[in-house]
Amino acid sequence: MPKVISVINQKGGAGKTTASTNIASQLHSEGFNVLLVDIDPQGSASNWSAAKGENDETFPVIKLDKTLQRDLPRIAKGYDYVIIDGAPQVSELAAVAIRVADVVIIPVQPSPYDVWACADLVDVVKTRQMVTDGQPKAAFLISMAMDNTNITAEIKEVIKGYELPVLTHCTHRTVVYPETAKTGESVISLKKAGGPHPAAQDIQNITAEIKGLLNG
Repeated sequence: MPKVISVINQKGGAGKTTASTNIASQLHSEGFNVLLVDIDPQGSASNWSAAKGENDETFPVIKLDKTLQRDLPRIAKGYDYVIIDGAPQVSELAAVAIRVADVVIIPVQPSPYDVWACADLVDVVKTRQMVTDGQPKAAFLISMAMDNTNITAEIKEVIKGYELPVLTHCTHRTVVYPETAKTGESVISLKKAGGPHPAAQDIQNITAEIKGLLNG
């Protein structure tokens, strides 16, 4: 069975689709068979897939709805990883994405308002964990962190109140995410000064952390 990573946040603009598409691209670049599932009614991941056409980063992106739990076992056969780009609100779709997940990743911008908005989602995750012996695992991902500020460290302190872990690595605010997204690409192939672009390194590090959660 594939490992299922659900990326969920009910607040729009949290970096959910950016995380989903780039983590999926990173796993694909490592040689894994990856399926990206779009359950967001806005269809952002599907639009990203349509923009990219056929290239080296191509992997299947499909759109599902409330049938996710019923259909995923059949559709996901043969894949190593399934990434779910979740719905942008606490809804039946989000609850289903939590039920099928091995890991739930909650992207949140470094703002107390964004952290406070996660309360209902965290409650749904914890309720699920209570009846399934701590599954799925879950963690916050700080997205679009700002360099040379203390806000990210401060937000991590605020998040501790939810009693869920925070990934050590985060994405940083940079134009390369929207610039690559508009052509259906990811940041992982970007280079800078002969090495990986800092955004590419962020995604590599985040993906490695998530794999660590999956492997216990």
